[in-house]
Amino acid sequence: MVMKGLLGRIVASKCSSRSSCDTLDKSQASACSEAGSSDTSEKKPVHSRQSEWAAAVKKVVTGVSMRRIQERVLGLSRTDISSSGGDIWLLGVCYKFSDQESSGDADTSDILAAFEHDFSSKILMTYRRGFDVIGDTKYTSDVNWGCMLRCSQMLVAQALLFHRLGRSWRKPLQKPLNSEYVDILHNFSDSEASSFSIHNLLQVGKNYGLAAGSWIGPYAMCRTWESLVRCRSDTQNLGEQPLQMAVYVVSGDEDGERGGAPVVCIEDASQRCAEFSKGQADWTPILLLVPLVLGLEKVNPRYVPLLRSTFTFPQSLGILGGKPGASTYIVGIQNDGALYLDPHEVQPSVNISRDDLEAETLSYHCNVIRHIPLDSIDPSLAIGFYCRDKDDFDDFCFRASKLADESNGAPLFTVAQAKSLSLSNPVGDSDVLGEAARFQEDDSFAVEPTNYAGGCTNEDDWQLL
Repeated sequence: MVMKGLLGRIVASKCSSRSSCDTLDKSQASACSEAGSSDTSEKKPVHSRQSEWAAAVKKVVTGVSMRRIQERVLGLSRTDISSSGGDIWLLGVCYKFSDQESSGDADTSDILAAFEHDFSSKILMTYRRGFDVIGDTKYTSDVNWGCMLRCSQMLVAQALLFHRLGRSWRKPLQKPLNSEYVDILHNFSDSEASSFSIHNLLQVGKNYGLAAGSWIGPYAMCRTWESLVRCRSDTQNLGEQPLQMAVYVVSGDEDGERGGAPVVCIEDASQRCAEFSKGQADWTPILLLVPLVLGLEKVNPRYVPLLRSTFTFPQSLGILGGKPGASTYIVGIQNDGALYLDPHEVQPSVNISRDDLEAETLSYHCNVIRHIPLDSIDPSLAIGFYCRDKDDFDDFCFRASKLADESNGAPLFTVAQAKSLSLSNPVGDSDVLGEAARFQEDDSFAVEPTNYAGGCTNEDDWQLL
């Protein structure tokens, strides 16, 4: 783990004297067993140092020291957001300061306050401790390994907010709470009874290597959400679906070693909607997830402007990114800074009942705006988009095609009408708007059919660009 060396240094400093370490009870020790803690019930003197080490780790991973550890991994995040830094794009909404330079401080302050209210309205998912045991493991906390899971929950929660309450929704300032908002939070509570809990994600994601105590990557996380929604749609009617939208994981050609941009296949998207609705609708809301690898050790600089541009899409749901072993949910940009929500705070587990309109929801929101350089994030990432209906999807395709055309031959992803069409001849701007398609055949880059009902086999694990 990335954290192992850092934990060792911090623990060493905290255990300089035996009296500085407290004894853990068994339930506490199980919450941080992944950090290497020993059995604190052992009373033999020879193990006293191990017990002290375990106690110190517990203090670190459940206290304020966790923030220091994550800053060592992510780098020192900055929290100084100001109008002088330029316009801000936050999940498809622009807070424009450049036009306010001559309008006075009052207008600028109003825009900054509106942005801060919007940012703090995004749902935050963090490490939790004290929840029900996960499956047949001993884990009652996801501290130090569940950050990608939490980031993915945040992205899907934003999609649900946009779908059920609209992009203009802001967090409530008084109670009773909106019932739709409470129901969304209920679905992410930490128990098997909640549809999108960490428990259910780990259960469904076993085929993609998900396991309690292990860190996972963006591609496996995207496929897990696709599988979870498919499982739910198989057992529930359309109106009873907790997510209420199809999920389409966008990938490229079968042979991942060839490289090339993933392809948003319009026919595939239509198929996902038809299967999700069980033939009851020609089109449904759809969540697009695009896992990418944009370099080896760092993001190739040519992709940074393209990543920045995705936040201008009205359909934007941000990026699952961060640093290796320390995922964050990137929700906006200001110049070259990536604004993100951080899952690495440790909070007690909360289970919100769907009919509790007086529930305490402060732990699901954050007023601290952190940012890191966009070009410093891990090249392994996933981009999310939410399309409410077919018109919204067509608008997304138009914007994506335009962005691909402006990429100087190195797009993040492209758009094609059908599986049999060449990856090297994607849909252009005018094609998305309804004009005749102009494609040339190239068998060397044909997109192979996807067996959606069978679990999307024969697809590359990720796309290296």
